[in-house]
Amino acid sequence: MRLALYQPDIPQNTGTILRLAACLDVAVDIVEPCGFPLDDRRMRRAGMDYMDNARLVRHPNWEAFRTKTPGRVILMTTKAATPLTDFRFDENDTIVMGRESAGVPDQIHNDADARILIPMAVGRRSLNVAAAAAIALGEGLRQTGGYPPIPGKENERDD
Repeated sequence: MRLALYQPDIPQNTGTILRLAACLDVAVDIVEPCGFPLDDRRMRRAGMDYMDNARLVRHPNWEAFRTKTPGRVILMTTKAATPLTDFRFDENDTIVMGRESAGVPDQIHNDADARILIPMAVGRRSLNVAAAAAIALGEGLRQTGGYPPIPGKENERDD
């Protein structure tokens, strides 16, 4: 499982997502252009020392990303009809998060293999992109057994 950020524009959210991915041993794809330099100090502050453990792959545009991405591309969007709770993830899926300010263009919606949303209370517009990424990735890893092993419990089973 992977996370992908489509043209992120808030460095603190990107840093938080890179920290999340480093802690869960998940690679992150960034589809450029970004709305900030990738060495932005605000991004590094949010990602802290975890940034050095992040597996980051940069792509100059959506086409380059799609060419190199194995498995399905799953778009998180408030415009989807399928709730996260009804979706079945595969271990080779890449979860795509849109721009904080504008989401993704229609071309990306149409190109995604699936579009899913996180159920929210009536009248609420959207979650912070880092919070949404954590919820989606957590569910995907739970379904596919992709969480990293707990040190000292690698060989234990719940039978």
